[in-house]
Amino acid sequence: MSGSATSAFGTVMAPRMVVAATRDGIYEDVRVVATGPLDLHPASHALHYGSTCFEGLKAHAGVDDKVRLFRPDRHAERLRASAALLSLPVPPVETVAQALREAVSANLDVVPASPGALYLRPVLLGTDPNIGAAAAPSTEALLYVLASPVGDYFRGDGGLTLAIETELPRTTPQFGQVKCGANYAMALGVTRRARAEHGADQVLFAPGGDVQETGAANFVLIDDRRVVTKALDGSFLHGVTRDSILTLARDLGYAVEERDLPIDEVLAWAEHGEAALAGTAAVLAPVGAFVHQGRRVAVGDGAMGPNTARLRRALLAIQRGEAADPHGWTQPV
Repeated sequence: MSGSATSAFGTVMAPRMVVAATRDGIYEDVRVVATGPLDLHPASHALHYGSTCFEGLKAHAGVDDKVRLFRPDRHAERLRASAALLSLPVPPVETVAQALREAVSANLDVVPASPGALYLRPVLLGTDPNIGAAAAPSTEALLYVLASPVGDYFRGDGGLTLAIETELPRTTPQFGQVKCGANYAMALGVTRRARAEHGADQVLFAPGGDVQETGAANFVLIDDRRVVTKALDGSFLHGVTRDSILTLARDLGYAVEERDLPIDEVLAWAEHGEAALAGTAAVLAPVGAFVHQGRRVAVGDGAMGPNTARLRRALLAIQRGEAADPHGWTQPV
């Protein structure tokens, strides 16, 4: 195994990708092809009416030289749920699972050594060539899986700065749990303004004072006894890493609270506890400061706290085959 993870996250593609198109609404066999342009009709439904969704997961090189996919079943389930909500042909679990395995197997030569990983991006596109189908779903689709050798999504040793947005939501409530491009596009303008005005790395969306998530990851509060995060609902992404961190926290003896998070509690927590972002790309990244109504509030000393570091290590140890996998999350390729 080799490959570089020194470039910016997601900018280097592996040489091979996997594709599976539908014929009469039924997914055909998965094929490995050279990574390159797609043969996509310019009238494809996805290009005009947003019938597209994606996933993001990783394969990790282990200390035993095995490469392991992390929780591919959960990602396949989430992709299928997104497809159903977008009225796309839902790919069978077996098709998604095979596509993920083949994407890793075909690119074993570029899987980075730890702490890097091979990031996988399954994408589903509605392909009906019909620009008059604004009120009709696409009956045909294309599933493809890109692979990219990556390092850390958030670079640097310091904690992230989060600007708290209390008016605008990250996305429309009925599609908050769907991993579709429009959700991320909605967060771009807010994030750019926060970066320009406050030097923020991300925006923590809290419409009406209800803390949800950032544009790139789920949000958690941590201290010596507890891990606290917003309870799942349809307004934000049901993160696989979030679920993994909460499970590991329970295993390690933390009390896990899934409930509403008001802004005042988050700001007060900064005085004594830790905050972090959980996601496939972020892993568990520390929050060093909040910006709220123009005021900067430091979280601890601004660096990764001991509990965040402990949970992050526990997750990475399982992903890299350094520790037992009691929940059956990893799948060797």
